[in-house]
Amino acid sequence: MAAVEITQLTKRFGDSVALHPTDLAVEDGEFLVLVGPSGCGKSTLLRMIAGLEEPTSGRITIGGRDVTDAAPSDRGVAMVFQSYALYPQMTVAQNIAFPLKVARVAKREITDRVAAVAAMLDLGELLDRRPRALSGGQRQRVSIARAVVRNPRVLLLDEPLSNLDTALRARMRHEFARLHQQLGSTMIYVTHDQLEAMTLANRIVVMSEGRIEQVGAPLDVYRRPASLAVAAAIGSPGMNLLPVTIVAASDEGATVRLPDGGTVHAAVRVPDGAIGAAATLGVRPEHLSPADDGPFAGAVELFERLGPLSFAHLGAQGAIGTIVAQLPGERAVTLGETLRFAVAAADTHLFGADGRAYPLMLPPSSPVR
Repeated sequence: MAAVEITQLTKRFGDSVALHPTDLAVEDGEFLVLVGPSGCGKSTLLRMIAGLEEPTSGRITIGGRDVTDAAPSDRGVAMVFQSYALYPQMTVAQNIAFPLKVARVAKREITDRVAAVAAMLDLGELLDRRPRALSGGQRQRVSIARAVVRNPRVLLLDEPLSNLDTALRARMRHEFARLHQQLGSTMIYVTHDQLEAMTLANRIVVMSEGRIEQVGAPLDVYRRPASLAVAAAIGSPGMNLLPVTIVAASDEGATVRLPDGGTVHAAVRVPDGAIGAAATLGVRPEHLSPADDGPFAGAVELFERLGPLSFAHLGAQGAIGTIVAQLPGERAVTLGETLRFAVAAADTHLFGADGRAYPLMLPPSSPVR
């Protein structure tokens, strides 16, 4: 196990900046998840920690040792790739043992370590098979076993579940959580799937356009997004984001005007100078409550019934003012029906023209009603 310290790390590809100056501290034994859209810099950051990309500037330390210029094999890290990267001509046992053979570990120790990691990941009955005879989930477990067998100080995982179907992704999330508990090792996990981030992480790092937007515990990031980029990245369905104008501010919060002229009270602190300024109002689907006189209204264009919960999409897809509202699963809705909703002031978020969130005045509600 080892802590990882990133100091002013940057990466440029010609004139393109993949990672702006970045500072990040990963605690010993932590499960840290980097999340964000494609091209935000999360995989580039992971590959620099692994030594597969050379930083343009900045430093990387692992376990207190500066490894910025060290070879990948000298960093004490192991990496699990999206594509599994197994050797097709080798058996499962040979694939797992390969990094130990390269390191010239004694044969008896290799046998013992392969058996131990195979038992941990339920691969004992598959050791004589070749990758073509395995399912996607089994191949991914072999890839993980090959990384874990080295007893790395830091385990790096680059979108390891993106090639799996929905059921396998859910099962493998449980595997990763169990593996982290068993190993207690430092894990840094990259994904664009916010569900993986929310369920696996001790802390989430939300990235956008080569920058870290926010770092925090999953529910803290969910309840208090620091920017529009974080609000858009965390939550499923995503936060409703509506263009508004700030029309009043007081000690009780701010009043904003919606595109259709309705007003909403937001329990956020805004300076007097922001009155008249454009902003973005954020409301999560689960915080909208049916109300005959609510300021949010629209015709149902799509209705998703998902067992105990349902989601009504109001307004044309992509149009300004489109809203998604969560409803009880037994609620009957007709396409084209007009619904109205209200929201508590404590459950609103307001983002300035620069995309940063105005401070909340009240603790937000639980994300689950």
